[in-house]
Amino acid sequence: MEICRQDDALQISDLDPFLAELLRQIPESTNPDGAPAAEARLFSRPSAEKKICAEWKSYVEPELRRLFRSATETVTDDLTQLNGNEKSLSNCILHIPIAHADAWLNTLNQARLVIAAKYKFSDEELNDHDRSPIGSRRDLGLFQVNFYGFLQEFILREISG
Repeated sequence: MEICRQDDALQISDLDPFLAELLRQIPESTNPDGAPAAEARLFSRPSAEKKICAEWKSYVEPELRRLFRSATETVTDDLTQLNGNEKSLSNCILHIPIAHADAWLNTLNQARLVIAAKYKFSDEELNDHDRSPIGSRRDLGLFQVNFYGFLQEFILREISG
């Protein structure tokens, strides 16, 4: 896999089918349904005070949900470039417009938070970057968290100049 900036886009090339599938899973990975810990992580309350939390839920949370949904839709649209390659063993290329960088950062962060909450990863596990191989669905989840973090780091580096 190679990542570089090409004009007004980030290009991920030589993307093998396994990593392409992990990218395709980003939008689905942002869904906290069925995982109250993930929901609580994405929409954490600002205070223990009930009145402040009620106002937060009424005024801030709906806008956060709208922003999250919008960012995820942008990423989903960008990922359509990878459709049709499911049976191909050839490597594919993904172009991410620089204008979509914030949406990608937002969506990757959502996915990382949801996956980490669903699997209840400890800080030690999240910081163990030498862990391998992937022997279970939980191990794959940890790999996803780290892979998505790597992508966030690259995007941030490229948009920061």
